[in-house]
Amino acid sequence: MPAASTKLRMLAVSVIASLTVTGCQTLDDAGRVVGRADLVNDLAVRLDRALELTYTADYQLPGGQRASIAQAQDPARSAYSYPGGKLTVTDEATTQCEMTGGRATCTLTAPPATGGKLSVAVFAEAKRRGLLTPPVVVGMLTEAALDPEAIIEQDDTTVAGHHATCVDVDRAGDEFTACVTTDGVLGSFTGQVDGKPVEVTLNRYSETTDESAFELPPGAAVTDRRTTNS
Repeated sequence: MPAASTKLRMLAVSVIASLTVTGCQTLDDAGRVVGRADLVNDLAVRLDRALELTYTADYQLPGGQRASIAQAQDPARSAYSYPGGKLTVTDEATTQCEMTGGRATCTLTAPPATGGKLSVAVFAEAKRRGLLTPPVVVGMLTEAALDPEAIIEQDDTTVAGHHATCVDVDRAGDEFTACVTTDGVLGSFTGQVDGKPVEVTLNRYSETTDESAFELPPGAAVTDRRTTNS
């Protein structure tokens, strides 16, 4: 989705600009700032690149629950499935579905405008249900990078057989660890989000998708609000 890609690029650039123009710093402080800017930029570029890929990522959540992210191109579309719900973004609609009693209730709203920004608020429900999307993770890293008191450390690991770069962030005792694979896919996240513990771990990654991932759940009750929102 070009709009999301543009947003991540702008985000990385704005972070670097904010961090490198601040004055009244010691050499050590300046070194820490540059390191944070470079780290955020590297992760943003990875996540940005991943928006242009076709893939399916399955995640393990606490309590045996599962979630997934599916992306495909030509046309660009994505689907985020999480316990009790699903979010699908295509060039035709942004669709939010809720699963109740084995039946889905879906609301269609306008797709992201061409050249516009894909709001992080779109992913709020997925985040509340335990699935963190790449834009949300980038936002958290950016906030940490802009916090002069935050401690950010980097490490490398392997998640689901894929190499990943991890960052351990401590902001006044508010800690989280996020890992991003070389391909730009979220590998894992552990920490507090909006005051609640969140744990997400990649357990399967494929460079293919099933078209059914972008379709409405069978038998879904649909409310189309695209016309009223246009």
